[in-house]
Amino acid sequence: MTKFLLSLFVIFSLSACANYDYKPQVKLGEPLLNFEGQSLDGTPYELPVALQGKKALLLFGYIHKSQFDIDRWLIGLNQIQVDVAVFEIPAIQGFIPRLLSTRFDDSMREGIPRELWADVITVYEDGDRVQHFTGNESPKNARVVLLNENGVVTHFYDRGFSVNALNEVAKAVSKLN
Repeated sequence: MTKFLLSLFVIFSLSACANYDYKPQVKLGEPLLNFEGQSLDGTPYELPVALQGKKALLLFGYIHKSQFDIDRWLIGLNQIQVDVAVFEIPAIQGFIPRLLSTRFDDSMREGIPRELWADVITVYEDGDRVQHFTGNESPKNARVVLLNENGVVTHFYDRGFSVNALNEVAKAVSKLN
């Protein structure tokens, strides 16, 4: 009986492991895939539908260590005062993280000021689909996706923050104006 339970636990654990070998499927000029999430303030979102009519920059992160890259993007975007709505999208794949989603969200709330909770949209159920779409081969890097008012991807970057990449995002945002 003990061997059976141990085997069941190992199989369950392995099936819940994240997969980090997706190449990006993002195509400029095409719509962002549809997915659902919930902001840390409790608001449910269906993206990109919820952003219809406004341009938005989405910063996707897949593991805890992506936060460092996302923070650099947020600081840089703030410093150069890019005129675009910015959303942080933690997209977590796997069954176990879905079971622990409340705990993960509570942990994020502890490190994020309440006034920013509406701009952090966590994705659990569609996390694998999102990662498959944007790619996740270097999971520490944020995926930077710029959408126009119709939810169409106009800029994509996934190689980690750099000043040059920040300037390219600023140029892409200015073209939307």
